[in-house]
Amino acid sequence: MYGTQASRRNLGYEHQSQVINYRPSIHTRRANLTVKFQDIYGFTVEGNVDDVNILNEVREKVREQGRVWWSLEASKGANWYLQTHVSSTLKASLKLSALTNAITLKRLIRKGIPPVLRPKIWFALSGAAKKKSTVPESYYDDLIKATEGMSTPATKQIDQDLPRTFPGHPWLDLTEGHAALRHVLVAYSFRDSYVGYCQGLNYVAALLLLVMKTEEDAFWMLAVLLEDVLVNDCYSNNLSGCHVEQRVFQDLLAKNCPGIAAHLEALEFDVSLVATEWFLCLFSKSLPSEMKEDELLLAHQVGDVINILQKTTHHMFDPDDLLTVAFDKIGSMTTNTISKQRKKQEPGVMAELDLRSRRLNSLNYDEEI
Repeated sequence: MYGTQASRRNLGYEHQSQVINYRPSIHTRRANLTVKFQDIYGFTVEGNVDDVNILNEVREKVREQGRVWWSLEASKGANWYLQTHVSSTLKASLKLSALTNAITLKRLIRKGIPPVLRPKIWFALSGAAKKKSTVPESYYDDLIKATEGMSTPATKQIDQDLPRTFPGHPWLDLTEGHAALRHVLVAYSFRDSYVGYCQGLNYVAALLLLVMKTEEDAFWMLAVLLEDVLVNDCYSNNLSGCHVEQRVFQDLLAKNCPGIAAHLEALEFDVSLVATEWFLCLFSKSLPSEMKEDELLLAHQVGDVINILQKTTHHMFDPDDLLTVAFDKIGSMTTNTISKQRKKQEPGVMAELDLRSRRLNSLNYDEEI
Protein backbone atom coordinates (compact mmCIF):
# COMPACT_ATOMS: atom_id res chain seq x y z
CA MET A 1 0.00 0.00 0.00
CA TYR A 2 2.81 2.40 0.87
CA GLY A 3 5.46 1.00 -1.47
CA THR A 4 8.85 -0.49 -0.70
CA GLN A 5 11.43 1.10 1.58
CA ALA A 6 13.55 1.93 -1.46
CA SER A 7 10.68 3.69 -3.21
CA ARG A 8 9.84 5.63 -0.05
CA ARG A 9 13.50 6.63 0.18
CA ASN A 10 13.44 7.81 -3.46
CA LEU A 11 10.27 9.81 -2.82
CA GLY A 12 12.02 11.40 0.15
CA TYR A 13 14.97 12.38 -1.99
CA GLU A 14 12.67 13.84 -4.62
CA HIS A 15 10.82 15.89 -2.01
CA GLN A 16 14.11 17.07 -0.51
CA SER A 17 15.46 18.12 -3.92
CA GLN A 18 12.30 20.10 -4.59
CA VAL A 19 12.69 21.96 -1.29
CA ILE A 20 16.31 22.77 -2.09
CA ASN A 21 15.38 24.11 -5.52
CA TYR A 22 12.94 26.57 -3.95
CA ARG A 23 15.42 27.79 -1.32
CA PRO A 24 17.07 31.10 -2.32
CA SER A 25 20.79 30.87 -3.01
CA ILE A 26 23.31 32.64 -0.82
CA HIS A 27 23.92 35.11 -3.65
CA THR A 28 20.19 35.85 -3.92
CA ARG A 29 19.86 36.38 -0.18
CA ARG A 30 22.89 38.71 -0.22
CA ALA A 31 21.46 40.62 -3.18
CA ASN A 32 18.15 41.12 -1.35
CA LEU A 33 19.81 42.29 1.87
CA THR A 34 19.46 46.08 2.01
CA VAL A 35 22.16 48.14 3.69
CA LYS A 36 22.07 51.90 4.39
CA PHE A 37 25.14 54.07 4.92
CA GLN A 38 26.38 57.62 4.30
CA ASP A 39 28.92 58.63 1.68
CA ILE A 40 31.62 61.25 2.22
CA TYR A 41 29.24 64.10 1.38
CA GLY A 42 26.52 62.98 3.77
CA PHE A 43 24.12 61.39 1.28
CA THR A 44 22.34 58.27 2.46
CA VAL A 45 23.11 55.40 0.11
CA GLU A 46 20.91 52.32 0.01
CA GLY A 47 22.17 49.14 -1.62
CA ASN A 48 22.85 45.45 -1.27
CA VAL A 49 26.00 43.67 -0.15
CA ASP A 50 27.47 43.78 -3.65
CA ASP A 51 27.03 47.58 -3.67
CA VAL A 52 28.88 47.81 -0.36
CA ASN A 53 31.73 45.74 -1.78
CA ILE A 54 31.97 48.06 -4.79
CA LEU A 55 32.03 51.09 -2.48
CA ASN A 56 34.82 49.57 -0.37
CA GLU A 57 36.85 48.86 -3.51
CA VAL A 58 36.37 52.44 -4.71
CA ARG A 59 37.36 53.81 -1.30
CA GLU A 60 40.57 51.80 -1.41
CA LYS A 61 41.34 53.14 -4.89
CA VAL A 62 40.73 56.68 -3.63
CA ARG A 63 43.18 56.07 -0.78
CA GLU A 64 45.76 54.76 -3.27
CA GLN A 65 45.27 57.83 -5.46
CA GLY A 66 45.63 60.02 -2.41
CA ARG A 67 49.03 58.54 -1.72
CA VAL A 68 50.08 59.29 -5.32
CA TRP A 69 48.94 62.93 -5.02
CA TRP A 70 50.71 63.42 -1.68
CA SER A 71 53.88 61.88 -3.11
CA LEU A 72 53.81 64.37 -5.99
CA GLU A 73 53.17 67.22 -3.57
CA ALA A 74 56.31 66.17 -1.70
CA SER A 75 58.50 65.83 -4.81
CA LYS A 76 57.19 68.66 -7.04
CA GLY A 77 55.99 71.19 -4.45
CA ALA A 78 52.66 72.01 -2.81
CA ASN A 79 51.06 73.67 -5.85
CA TRP A 80 52.82 71.84 -8.68
CA TYR A 81 49.55 71.40 -10.61
CA LEU A 82 49.32 75.18 -11.06
CA GLN A 83 52.44 75.05 -13.25
CA THR A 84 50.68 73.21 -16.08
CA HIS A 85 49.91 76.04 -18.50
CA VAL A 86 51.98 75.60 -21.64
CA SER A 87 52.40 78.86 -23.51
CA SER A 88 53.93 79.29 -26.95
CA THR A 89 57.01 80.74 -25.27
CA LEU A 90 57.46 77.62 -23.20
CA LYS A 91 57.01 75.41 -26.25
CA ALA A 92 59.55 77.42 -28.20
CA SER A 93 62.12 77.25 -25.42
CA LEU A 94 61.60 73.50 -25.06
CA LYS A 95 60.94 73.72 -21.34
CA LEU A 96 59.35 70.34 -20.77
CA SER A 97 58.56 70.62 -17.06
CA ALA A 98 55.16 72.27 -17.68
CA LEU A 99 54.35 69.75 -20.40
CA THR A 100 55.23 66.89 -18.11
CA ASN A 101 53.15 68.32 -15.29
CA ALA A 102 50.17 68.85 -17.63
CA ILE A 103 50.27 65.25 -18.89
CA THR A 104 50.69 63.90 -15.36
CA LEU A 105 47.84 66.04 -14.08
CA LYS A 106 45.48 64.94 -16.85
CA ARG A 107 46.12 61.29 -16.04
CA LEU A 108 45.70 61.86 -12.32
CA ILE A 109 42.41 63.73 -12.70
CA ARG A 110 40.98 60.90 -14.79
CA LYS A 111 41.91 58.53 -11.97
CA GLY A 112 40.16 60.76 -9.44
CA ILE A 113 41.10 63.70 -7.22
CA PRO A 114 41.20 62.82 -3.50
CA PRO A 115 38.20 64.45 -1.74
CA VAL A 116 40.38 66.47 0.60
CA LEU A 117 42.17 68.10 -2.37
CA ARG A 118 39.11 68.69 -4.53
CA PRO A 119 38.22 72.17 -3.21
CA LYS A 120 41.71 73.54 -3.86
CA ILE A 121 42.27 71.82 -7.21
CA TRP A 122 38.78 72.45 -8.60
CA PHE A 123 39.03 76.13 -7.65
CA ALA A 124 42.47 76.56 -9.21
CA LEU A 125 42.08 74.56 -12.42
CA SER A 126 38.50 75.52 -13.30
CA GLY A 127 39.36 79.19 -13.63
CA ALA A 128 37.29 80.16 -10.58
CA ALA A 129 40.34 81.54 -8.75
CA LYS A 130 41.28 83.68 -11.76
CA LYS A 131 37.71 84.95 -12.14
CA LYS A 132 37.55 85.88 -8.45
CA SER A 133 40.85 87.77 -8.72
CA THR A 134 39.33 90.21 -11.24
CA VAL A 135 36.95 91.78 -8.70
CA PRO A 136 37.40 93.42 -5.27
CA GLU A 137 38.01 91.08 -2.34
CA SER A 138 34.65 91.97 -0.79
CA TYR A 139 32.66 91.34 -4.00
CA TYR A 140 30.67 88.32 -2.77
CA ASP A 141 29.94 89.76 0.70
CA ASP A 142 28.88 93.05 -0.86
CA LEU A 143 26.58 91.19 -3.26
CA ILE A 144 24.94 89.28 -0.39
CA LYS A 145 24.37 92.49 1.59
CA ALA A 146 23.04 94.39 -1.44
CA THR A 147 20.49 91.70 -2.30
CA GLU A 148 19.28 91.00 1.23
CA GLY A 149 15.50 91.30 1.46
CA MET A 150 15.04 91.90 -2.27
CA SER A 151 12.27 89.98 -4.04
CA THR A 152 12.28 88.98 -7.70
CA PRO A 153 10.74 86.12 -9.70
CA ALA A 154 14.12 84.38 -9.35
CA THR A 155 14.25 84.68 -5.54
CA LYS A 156 10.66 83.43 -5.27
CA GLN A 157 11.46 80.33 -7.35
CA ILE A 158 14.65 79.75 -5.36
CA ASP A 159 12.69 79.82 -2.09
CA GLN A 160 10.30 77.22 -3.48
CA ASP A 161 13.15 74.95 -4.60
CA LEU A 162 15.24 75.04 -1.40
CA PRO A 163 13.28 72.31 0.46
CA ARG A 164 13.16 70.21 -2.73
CA THR A 165 16.95 70.14 -3.07
CA PHE A 166 18.32 66.86 -1.74
CA PRO A 167 15.63 66.51 0.97
CA GLY A 168 16.79 64.53 3.98
CA HIS A 169 20.44 65.54 3.64
CA PRO A 170 21.89 66.08 7.14
CA TRP A 171 23.13 69.61 6.33
CA LEU A 172 21.50 70.85 3.14
CA ASP A 173 18.04 70.14 4.52
CA LEU A 174 18.66 72.19 7.66
CA THR A 175 18.06 75.92 8.10
CA GLU A 176 21.80 76.55 7.83
CA GLY A 177 22.07 74.59 4.59
CA HIS A 178 19.04 76.32 3.08
CA ALA A 179 20.50 79.72 3.98
CA ALA A 180 23.89 78.95 2.39
CA LEU A 181 22.31 77.59 -0.77
CA ARG A 182 19.98 80.58 -1.01
CA HIS A 183 22.89 83.01 -0.67
CA VAL A 184 24.78 81.38 -3.56
CA LEU A 185 21.78 81.15 -5.89
CA VAL A 186 20.36 84.62 -5.15
CA ALA A 187 23.80 86.23 -5.45
CA TYR A 188 24.34 84.67 -8.86
CA SER A 189 20.85 85.59 -10.05
CA PHE A 190 21.77 89.24 -9.48
CA ARG A 191 25.28 88.86 -10.92
CA ASP A 192 23.83 87.56 -14.19
CA SER A 193 20.29 88.85 -14.64
CA TYR A 194 20.12 87.28 -18.12
CA VAL A 195 20.32 83.79 -16.60
CA GLY A 196 18.80 84.78 -13.27
CA TYR A 197 17.78 81.42 -11.88
CA CYS A 198 16.81 78.20 -13.60
CA GLN A 199 15.60 75.02 -11.93
CA GLY A 200 18.45 72.54 -11.94
CA LEU A 201 20.98 75.09 -10.74
CA ASN A 202 19.86 74.40 -7.17
CA TYR A 203 21.29 70.85 -7.39
CA VAL A 204 24.51 72.05 -9.02
CA ALA A 205 25.06 74.77 -6.40
CA ALA A 206 24.19 72.39 -3.55
CA LEU A 207 26.80 69.86 -4.64
CA LEU A 208 29.36 72.63 -5.10
CA LEU A 209 28.68 73.75 -1.52
CA LEU A 210 29.33 70.24 -0.23
CA VAL A 211 32.59 69.92 -2.16
CA MET A 212 33.97 73.45 -1.84
CA LYS A 213 32.97 73.88 1.85
CA THR A 214 32.41 77.67 1.63
CA GLU A 215 29.65 79.77 0.07
CA GLU A 216 32.05 82.10 -1.70
CA ASP A 217 34.07 79.33 -3.35
CA ALA A 218 30.85 77.58 -4.41
CA PHE A 219 29.61 80.88 -5.88
CA TRP A 220 32.73 81.35 -8.00
CA MET A 221 32.66 77.74 -9.14
CA LEU A 222 29.05 78.24 -10.26
CA ALA A 223 30.07 81.45 -12.04
CA VAL A 224 32.90 79.84 -13.97
CA LEU A 225 30.70 76.90 -14.96
CA LEU A 226 27.93 79.08 -16.35
CA GLU A 227 30.14 81.76 -17.88
CA ASP A 228 33.18 79.87 -19.18
CA VAL A 229 32.70 76.09 -19.18
CA LEU A 230 29.17 75.20 -20.27
CA VAL A 231 27.62 75.94 -23.65
CA ASN A 232 25.91 79.34 -23.89
CA ASP A 233 22.23 79.69 -23.00
CA CYS A 234 21.88 76.33 -21.24
CA TYR A 235 19.98 78.12 -18.47
CA SER A 236 18.39 81.00 -20.40
CA ASN A 237 14.62 81.53 -20.47
CA ASN A 238 14.07 79.31 -23.50
CA LEU A 239 16.82 76.81 -22.56
CA SER A 240 18.12 77.00 -26.13
CA GLY A 241 21.57 75.72 -25.15
CA CYS A 242 20.05 72.74 -23.38
CA HIS A 243 17.92 71.95 -26.45
CA VAL A 244 21.06 72.02 -28.60
CA GLU A 245 22.80 69.64 -26.18
CA GLN A 246 19.85 67.24 -26.40
CA ARG A 247 20.09 67.19 -30.21
CA VAL A 248 23.83 66.55 -30.03
CA PHE A 249 23.25 63.76 -27.50
CA GLN A 250 20.67 62.11 -29.79
CA ASP A 251 23.08 62.32 -32.75
CA LEU A 252 25.89 60.77 -30.74
CA LEU A 253 23.55 58.07 -29.45
CA ALA A 254 22.58 57.16 -33.02
CA LYS A 255 26.23 57.07 -34.07
CA ASN A 256 27.62 55.08 -31.14
CA CYS A 257 24.58 52.98 -30.13
CA PRO A 258 22.58 52.60 -33.37
CA GLY A 259 20.59 49.60 -32.13
CA ILE A 260 19.27 51.39 -29.07
CA ALA A 261 18.63 54.61 -30.99
CA ALA A 262 16.60 52.79 -33.66
CA HIS A 263 14.59 50.88 -31.05
CA LEU A 264 13.76 54.04 -29.09
CA GLU A 265 12.76 55.81 -32.30
CA ALA A 266 10.45 52.90 -33.17
CA LEU A 267 8.79 53.33 -29.78
CA GLU A 268 8.53 57.08 -30.47
CA PHE A 269 10.46 57.68 -27.28
CA ASP A 270 12.04 61.11 -26.90
CA VAL A 271 15.32 60.68 -25.01
CA SER A 272 15.08 64.25 -23.73
CA LEU A 273 12.27 63.10 -21.41
CA VAL A 274 14.95 61.72 -19.10
CA ALA A 275 18.15 63.30 -20.40
CA THR A 276 17.11 66.93 -19.86
CA GLU A 277 17.40 66.51 -16.10
CA TRP A 278 20.83 64.92 -16.49
CA PHE A 279 22.11 67.93 -18.41
CA LEU A 280 20.44 70.71 -16.40
CA CYS A 281 21.60 69.21 -13.09
CA LEU A 282 25.03 68.28 -14.54
CA PHE A 283 24.43 64.71 -13.31
CA SER A 284 24.50 65.94 -9.69
CA LYS A 285 21.01 64.56 -9.03
CA SER A 286 21.31 61.33 -10.98
CA LEU A 287 23.97 59.57 -13.04
CA PRO A 288 23.03 56.75 -15.44
CA SER A 289 26.14 54.68 -14.73
CA GLU A 290 25.28 51.59 -16.76
CA MET A 291 22.92 51.34 -19.70
CA LYS A 292 21.05 48.03 -19.73
CA GLU A 293 21.14 47.57 -23.51
CA ASP A 294 19.48 44.13 -23.50
CA GLU A 295 16.66 45.35 -21.27
CA LEU A 296 16.11 48.47 -23.38
CA LEU A 297 15.88 46.42 -26.57
CA LEU A 298 13.24 44.19 -24.96
CA ALA A 299 11.13 47.13 -23.79
CA HIS A 300 7.87 47.58 -25.70
CA GLN A 301 6.38 50.57 -23.87
CA VAL A 302 7.69 54.09 -23.25
CA GLY A 303 6.99 53.62 -19.54
CA ASP A 304 9.23 50.55 -19.47
CA VAL A 305 12.09 52.51 -21.03
CA ILE A 306 11.74 55.29 -18.45
CA ASN A 307 11.74 52.76 -15.59
CA ILE A 308 14.87 51.04 -16.92
CA LEU A 309 16.75 54.32 -17.34
CA GLN A 310 15.70 55.54 -13.90
CA LYS A 311 16.85 52.29 -12.28
CA THR A 312 20.33 52.72 -13.76
CA THR A 313 20.77 55.88 -11.67
CA HIS A 314 20.20 54.00 -8.41
CA HIS A 315 23.05 51.50 -8.60
CA MET A 316 26.57 51.73 -7.24
CA PHE A 317 29.31 51.65 -9.86
CA ASP A 318 33.07 51.64 -10.15
CA PRO A 319 34.09 55.04 -11.61
CA ASP A 320 37.12 53.44 -13.27
CA ASP A 321 34.78 51.25 -15.30
CA LEU A 322 32.76 54.30 -16.32
CA LEU A 323 35.88 56.18 -17.44
CA THR A 324 37.15 53.14 -19.33
CA VAL A 325 33.93 53.11 -21.35
CA ALA A 326 34.06 56.89 -21.84
CA PHE A 327 37.66 57.08 -23.07
CA ASP A 328 38.38 53.64 -24.55
CA LYS A 329 35.19 51.89 -25.67
CA ILE A 330 32.92 54.59 -27.08
CA GLY A 331 35.60 55.87 -29.42
CA SER A 332 36.93 59.29 -30.26
CA MET A 333 34.65 62.04 -29.01
CA THR A 334 36.75 65.17 -28.74
CA THR A 335 35.62 68.59 -27.60
CA ASN A 336 36.12 69.79 -31.16
CA THR A 337 33.75 67.07 -32.46
CA ILE A 338 31.06 68.05 -29.97
CA SER A 339 31.49 71.76 -30.80
CA LYS A 340 30.96 71.00 -34.50
CA GLN A 341 27.82 69.05 -33.65
CA ARG A 342 26.52 71.99 -31.62
CA LYS A 343 27.05 74.42 -34.52
CA LYS A 344 25.28 71.98 -36.81
CA GLN A 345 22.21 71.68 -34.54
CA GLU A 346 21.92 75.28 -33.35
CA PRO A 347 20.16 76.81 -36.42
CA GLY A 348 17.43 74.17 -36.39
CA VAL A 349 16.86 74.52 -32.65
CA MET A 350 16.66 78.31 -32.83
CA ALA A 351 14.21 78.14 -35.76
CA GLU A 352 11.94 75.76 -33.83
CA LEU A 353 12.06 77.90 -30.70
CA ASP A 354 11.28 81.02 -32.73
CA LEU A 355 8.31 79.29 -34.38
CA ARG A 356 7.06 78.10 -31.00
CA SER A 357 7.38 81.61 -29.57
CA ARG A 358 5.45 83.17 -32.49
CA ARG A 359 2.67 80.58 -32.15
CA LEU A 360 2.41 81.27 -28.43
CA ASN A 361 2.28 85.01 -29.01
CA SER A 362 -0.42 84.48 -31.64
CA LEU A 363 -2.53 82.44 -29.22
CA ASN A 364 -2.15 85.07 -26.52
CA TYR A 365 -3.15 87.79 -29.00
CA ASP A 366 -6.28 85.85 -30.03
CA GLU A 367 -7.28 85.38 -26.38
CA GLU A 368 -6.94 89.11 -25.72
CA ILE A 369 -9.17 89.88 -28.71
